[in-house]
Amino acid sequence: MFIQGYTRNSFIIVSMNAIAPTSKPADYIQLVDSIGKVFIIAYKEPTGLLEEILSKEKFQYEILRQEHKPEYQTYSRSYLCLMNHYRAWEKAVQESKPTLIIEADFVPVVNFGKLPLPFHPHQKDVGISWLYTCAPQIYSVSETGYAEGFSTAMVAYIINQQSAKYLIELAEEINQKYGTNAYSSWDSDIDKFLRKKALKNYIPFRNYGEHGGLPNLEHYKNGLSKNHRADVLYGKLAFLPFYASAERGGKENLLTARIQARLKGIARLLLGKFLRIPVIQGSRTPTRLISFAIRRQLSFYL
Repeated sequence: MFIQGYTRNSFIIVSMNAIAPTSKPADYIQLVDSIGKVFIIAYKEPTGLLEEILSKEKFQYEILRQEHKPEYQTYSRSYLCLMNHYRAWEKAVQESKPTLIIEADFVPVVNFGKLPLPFHPHQKDVGISWLYTCAPQIYSVSETGYAEGFSTAMVAYIINQQSAKYLIELAEEINQKYGTNAYSSWDSDIDKFLRKKALKNYIPFRNYGEHGGLPNLEHYKNGLSKNHRADVLYGKLAFLPFYASAERGGKENLLTARIQARLKGIARLLLGKFLRIPVIQGSRTPTRLISFAIRRQLSFYL
């Protein structure tokens, strides 16, 4: 039997202007018109600012706030996080339209709901579409501008009934393989797992918001980066992230974090980590891939 637990932390950002026009697919449809329900995964994090933005953008949302139970004391944070997402996946199975799932420390950009859906609205084989990416890669870009690719981190993403059922399967596999106490980077397995189910996964042209939480020490102890931030944003953040609160340095700390994230994103592009050389060599449309990869970084937005 699967149990529910709690998540990571809480977040936001600031910006300027783009030197290249925002990329919109030819069959552009607004995010708010595509999503049936938004589920906010939370533990003790405040969600007032996030709720205010979602209400303003006309999203229907529900907060899935978990209690801490004594039996969770020995559970790893990664497993507790998985259990929270599992609960949202169970609810997504019941939704006829795509479901948006966001963690409580997600900070959306201004006009979040008006941004384009990152995949074709009538496509039947969509697995997951990340709105916030971590260590992203692209595999292909369609004629209309949709980018199939990879990401890890489950800060903000879209799934549907079909992919939610498969993710529940994945959660059960993680439970059997690692148990409740061991650390697992389960979010890194999602792309491969859904692709094996003949589904396609998508990343956005730019991030729809920022991860505003504090460093994850469990990741760090297991050889992963303790910080992850959006490499490039679609626009100005709607409010300040938790990591840039007044007691944590405010806008100065925000500026530092955003500059570091942008530089890291540009470095990943130049080092061939966002768009890998073998992918270019095996593509029928290499120019389209290269154009997408370069244009997404041509922005003054921090």
